[in-house]
Amino acid sequence: MKRPAPLDPSHRQAFRELAEQTEGIDEAVYRAFDKDPLEPIIGLGPADAPIAFFGRDPGREEVRHGEPFIGGGGQLVRRALYRHVHGEEMPDFEASQAIGDGFFWINTVPYKPLGNRAWSMAIKRRFHPLMRQLLLDHWQGRDVITLGREAFLWFGLEQPREVRQQLEAFWQREDRFTAHFDLELTEEAGIRRTFRLHPLPHPSPRNLTWFKRFPALLEARLQQLLD
Repeated sequence: MKRPAPLDPSHRQAFRELAEQTEGIDEAVYRAFDKDPLEPIIGLGPADAPIAFFGRDPGREEVRHGEPFIGGGGQLVRRALYRHVHGEEMPDFEASQAIGDGFFWINTVPYKPLGNRAWSMAIKRRFHPLMRQLLLDHWQGRDVITLGREAFLWFGLEQPREVRQQLEAFWQREDRFTAHFDLELTEEAGIRRTFRLHPLPHPSPRNLTWFKRFPALLEARLQQLLD
């Protein structure tokens, strides 16, 4: 697989400038790990990765390591990936980092919010053009596994009302974690691409309704998309 190009300086600076205008970044956690609260936590991945994982926002462990999807919920995803690819349990943290190298990782907002609360709609809209550009410019794939309601509905930002209503209606369906939703994104430069969204519940232990079922639901998605 092709390795991703690093975030270009102008794009990185654009994130930093937006972060300077953003209240609610959990600066205490960044200070605890001697990290810059203006630095975006963006993992991306190979341009030809077969799947993109789209989550809500980084947590404490993501700040510690400067890498997305590496905390509790991300480890649940990475363990399932490791089992699917290697047919055995993931042995250690280093293996969890390595298994992520073959996939594409992105969030709605690349900064940890205070209290792990979801970012407001206004903040998600603020970062939406940059995150959309990353998805369109740095990845060539189509299949996106979204983690949780916030990540799934992010794709309705800047879309016509009809599309937003369709996404909301899809999320209410009983088969939402086995079905898919096709949606077109357009970049300001005119680039258009249709993505196929494969929603799953958020992989958090606090999500009591779905947490125990998450590994099986993810494995079913991986069988659909990788086998």
